[in-house]
Amino acid sequence: MLDRTRNFPNPSHRTMHVPRTMFAAAIDRFGGPEVITAHALPVPEVDAGEVLIAVDTAGVGRWDADVREGFFASRKPHFPLVLGYDGAGIIAKVGSRVRRLKVGDEVYSYNWENPKGGFYAEYVAVPADKVAPIPKRLDLRHAGAIPITGLTALQGIDDALGLKKGETIIIHGASGGVGTLAVQFARLRGAKVFATASGREGLELVREMGAHAAVDGKRPDVDNHARRFAPDGVDAILALAGGDGLERCLSVLRPGGRVAHPNGVEPAPKKRRGMTLIRYDGISGVREFERLNAAVQAAKLKVPIAECYPLARASKAHERLAEGHVLGKIILSVHDA
Repeated sequence: MLDRTRNFPNPSHRTMHVPRTMFAAAIDRFGGPEVITAHALPVPEVDAGEVLIAVDTAGVGRWDADVREGFFASRKPHFPLVLGYDGAGIIAKVGSRVRRLKVGDEVYSYNWENPKGGFYAEYVAVPADKVAPIPKRLDLRHAGAIPITGLTALQGIDDALGLKKGETIIIHGASGGVGTLAVQFARLRGAKVFATASGREGLELVREMGAHAAVDGKRPDVDNHARRFAPDGVDAILALAGGDGLERCLSVLRPGGRVAHPNGVEPAPKKRRGMTLIRYDGISGVREFERLNAAVQAAKLKVPIAECYPLARASKAHERLAEGHVLGKIILSVHDA
């Protein structure tokens, strides 16, 4: 367990005291979960177009593990490297050009490029256009779980697939952080949702999220179940996992149907005749967060938290991530010892 000293600002004050140093969970080299260790680091300075967030919650996802393992080593990151690409907290300082946000605002953020360090820390500096007020329905903990997953899910449903009312969709791998939200956004758009997951708990979860039908994606007859759900074939597939189960689901796609998957799904689906295949990344921005906030409100979004670890146990969170079968999203809480 990592030792730490608390440096939390008081959110009740309009002007927050910001210390010079902060606790962070960072890496000094690439490797397994054990390379995530405690660091006392300078609080990042804020440029004119940035805000400083006193972090409450940081998301933990596959992309964090990829960075930790050196998948993006060609970018030559500076060590110590603070992981974490999304989260939520309270604005502690704003840059001189920032007008849309103010000190004391509860916000959430997703920013892939974090040269000043990521969200596994008490403070993070990010461009203001990658930050938004948290949705009214959510507290900081649940808002911190959805910047990446929420944007990826919504943009998959709306932008990549253009899902319309009355259409049928298979969401393959629906019990994870992206899938649980995608089920709800697909329902919001009026689609009929066939979800795949694994295990009794995974199937129960996706049904709770609103799936009209749910089947174990590892079943050899998953395609037969999907055909009974959509005898004429499904209009769209959101692929959040690869493998044999996905290949069986692809056989149920109607001619002219659409398939979308976020980058990172392996093995990625291969294009077939008569199929539109879209590969995409969830992106953040002012407009993108406005759309997400509206969808969260309209869908009365449920945000399943798989497990919450104290920031000091970030390495344990990564160990859990590596075990797989995560139902919902793993998060880190900065405020918990």
